[in-house]
Amino acid sequence: MPHIPLDPQLPGIRSLMAYRPETAVPLNHLAQTLLRGESPLGVGERELIAAVVSNGNECRFCHGSHAAAAAETLDGGRAVVDATCAGIDDAPVSDKLKALLRIALATRETGRAVTGELVAAARAEGATDVELHDTVLIAAAFCMYNRYVDGLATIAPEDPAAYEMMGKVLAAEGYGR
Repeated sequence: MPHIPLDPQLPGIRSLMAYRPETAVPLNHLAQTLLRGESPLGVGERELIAAVVSNGNECRFCHGSHAAAAAETLDGGRAVVDATCAGIDDAPVSDKLKALLRIALATRETGRAVTGELVAAARAEGATDVELHDTVLIAAAFCMYNRYVDGLATIAPEDPAAYEMMGKVLAAEGYGR
């Protein structure tokens, strides 16, 4: 049960956006910029970073919705997302993306966990400064989104089909709604 009065028809962050529309505008703008804006990382790769971080934070709503969006926008779909969330080392993604995901998970832990060694490993796989920047910022932002959603005990659907629908909408429309 949510800690504040939220629309029970709106799951997760959607109910919080409806509750405080004035905070929804900058939060949606940030998500749109990070996940759909100009970046050398593809939309699917950025959604996958959000999904992996949300999975690590055990945020069912954010993991479910961003895993579904990643599945809609990545070659290999759901199988790639599920394998990556299960373990980066054996994930069917590029070595560069694996290195960036390690940085994202370190950021999830604490920003100080992003070491020179992790950055050097990503650079050795071809990661650019912009990719490093975007990875850390996506991971940091999703820690905030995850804590916002779970900190107010929003409703997270149990039915995987609900997330599949959210993923289709996010893939098609982004975060500018």
